[in-house]
Amino acid sequence: MDNAIKIDRRILRTKQSIKKAFLELFSEKDFEQMTINEIAERANVNRGTVYLHFTDKYDLLDKCIEDHVNELISLCKKREDNTISSDGSKPVFDYLSAHFPFFSAMFSNQRVFLFRERLLNFFAVHLMVKMDSPDHKIDKELKAQFMASAFIGIVEWWIRHRMPHSTQFMADQVRDLFEKNQVYPIYR
Repeated sequence: MDNAIKIDRRILRTKQSIKKAFLELFSEKDFEQMTINEIAERANVNRGTVYLHFTDKYDLLDKCIEDHVNELISLCKKREDNTISSDGSKPVFDYLSAHFPFFSAMFSNQRVFLFRERLLNFFAVHLMVKMDSPDHKIDKELKAQFMASAFIGIVEWWIRHRMPHSTQFMADQVRDLFEKNQVYPIYR
């Protein structure tokens, strides 16, 4: 049993090392120009080890995106379940800040639209589920798309400008923008 835990930790460290190397390269060069050999070299593993964990660089990119989107989903669920403070979107901005290199690389690389699309889809679906009072003038799905696009746009601006404001400031601003414009009462 002890040996199994050690193996799992080594595998986890190897995957983290590969993802870290991938992210570093991703922030330095165009995704299409990256090779598995470069990723392996940067991660200090052989290329077979990369292929042991990931099908190719597209799979690696997808897994990195999936990890972060799942963490954002988890933060939103914890807020809904009241297992974290209901301090609005501050935990989301804290997470974005803590993982700045990843989000900066994702928003800086113009060729990776998949990330933005997945974030947009996640927030739109999440917002549609949360809307309980239908506005007969505005279609529920259109309203969710509008709000999700606005939120992702703000996040993207914040990340691209190297987080010029604190996470608390951003959370307060998002709340004020949505509530004062009667878009959505985020914090109930």
